[in-house]
Amino acid sequence: MKVLGAYEKARIYIEKHYQASEEAKEQKRKMNPGPTITLSRQTGIGAVAICEKLIEYFNSRAIEGYDDWTYFDRQLIEKIMSDHNLPEHFRKFLDEEKPPKIETWFGEILGINPNKLLLLHKISQTILKLADYGNVIIVGRGANIITAKRPNTFHVRLVAPLNYRIENACRLYNIDYKTAADFIRGEDEARKNYIWKYFHKNIEDPLLYHVVINTNYLKAEEIAEMIGHCVIRRFPKFFTKTVEETVDE
Repeated sequence: MKVLGAYEKARIYIEKHYQASEEAKEQKRKMNPGPTITLSRQTGIGAVAICEKLIEYFNSRAIEGYDDWTYFDRQLIEKIMSDHNLPEHFRKFLDEEKPPKIETWFGEILGINPNKLLLLHKISQTILKLADYGNVIIVGRGANIITAKRPNTFHVRLVAPLNYRIENACRLYNIDYKTAADFIRGEDEARKNYIWKYFHKNIEDPLLYHVVINTNYLKAEEIAEMIGHCVIRRFPKFFTKTVEETVDE
């Protein structure tokens, strides 16, 4: 049996819901979207492992027609490129969560580089389109703020002590402690600045999320179960098992 990777799952999800959107079954799905989870995280958490566990958790409990859970992280870039027919050189700008440097600013004025606000609009459109179908986990990019008014959403923030995240990055990327520390501090600052610059929100504000989870003392499976229980409790009609039944397993 072939095991599909995250990118392949995301591609299949896109093809199913966007290329076949004219079919009656897909129209019904759009009228009754499944849950959407937004996942904001500090750098070095290991969000990919948690997303994979969540997908397994939800798909094994979903009702028929809603067992196609997937997540978008880097894959979201490909979706945005496809949705808006963007040229290839836009990719590097979509992949940044950092304020533009002075040369980028001049490039926007001269029409060489894409305007950041225009790209933000396209990112927001894509994220909202994904939420319109549901059964998706969207990582980063201010998705919790963009989808704040969508009733089918559940917003999660993952945090952990700095030392834990640095050591985790050393293992994940096979880099030394100083390199990992510099990387994590830089990425944390970039994400904080991105949210503040474009949404005027503090990424650390707990009021932006349904739950904030410290991943330091928990395994990926335990975190997935915590989030999973909350989502099933909030959106029971999309799952075959109640929270009580999942606890008894």
